[in-house]
Amino acid sequence: MLFLKLNNILVKNFSFKLFSGKMSSDFANVRAHYRDPSEVFDVKDLVSKDPIKQFDAWFQLARQNPGIKEPNAMCLSTASLEGKPSSRMVLLKDFSQNGFTFFTNYTSKKGQELEKNPMASLCFYWDVMSRQIRIDGRVVKIDREKSIEYFSKRPLNSRISAYISDQSKVIKDKQYLIDLQQQAVKDFEPTKNVPTPENWGGYLVVPEEIEFWQGNDIRLHDRIRFRKLKEGENLDEFAIEGENGWIIERLAP
Repeated sequence: MLFLKLNNILVKNFSFKLFSGKMSSDFANVRAHYRDPSEVFDVKDLVSKDPIKQFDAWFQLARQNPGIKEPNAMCLSTASLEGKPSSRMVLLKDFSQNGFTFFTNYTSKKGQELEKNPMASLCFYWDVMSRQIRIDGRVVKIDREKSIEYFSKRPLNSRISAYISDQSKVIKDKQYLIDLQQQAVKDFEPTKNVPTPENWGGYLVVPEEIEFWQGNDIRLHDRIRFRKLKEGENLDEFAIEGENGWIIERLAP
């Protein structure tokens, strides 16, 4: 038994396996280059005082950048009722004034967490542009008809994978999936008609807060946040009135 003292707190029954090799901490000194400090992103540089239109402007630039393989890749963070978070990468498939859409298995870990705690955070990070967009909001399922319509347009292998995989569940081994996949190919390849699983579909993240971040080399990063006024809240001296019920604020880095 070991007694470990952390911040003057004595922790009992602490055990660990000693690492005999030399641990490298070189990564602690890794420093990325961002934009030149002269490239300031301020409220006057917004293409719109509507965050969805601003998102579209940055997103289209990311799509045009050859250094970004999947500009629609985003980190989706959910949380259990106890507040335990989990994150994973998913793909944005649509966005509009209503919100941001992605598709997944409803009985997966993220689906179960969203069922009990329908709040999520999305984060896009485009390193070659030194830009990031974070979107927080509530989550709702989209219409079943829209999920079926999108599913039918997916590549055959993608539809088969969704059809056979009970996402997030423990399985015996990879061969189990291969066997299911091969059988499904035999069943569906002739007609290409794979039914949309009942537990598969789209979610809409309805934004309540959207933050645009742009990095610079002296670490005085630019952060412009759009958010909705809370009930009974008045516009304070530093906030700017945006469009469609949004307010705009600059945040310290």
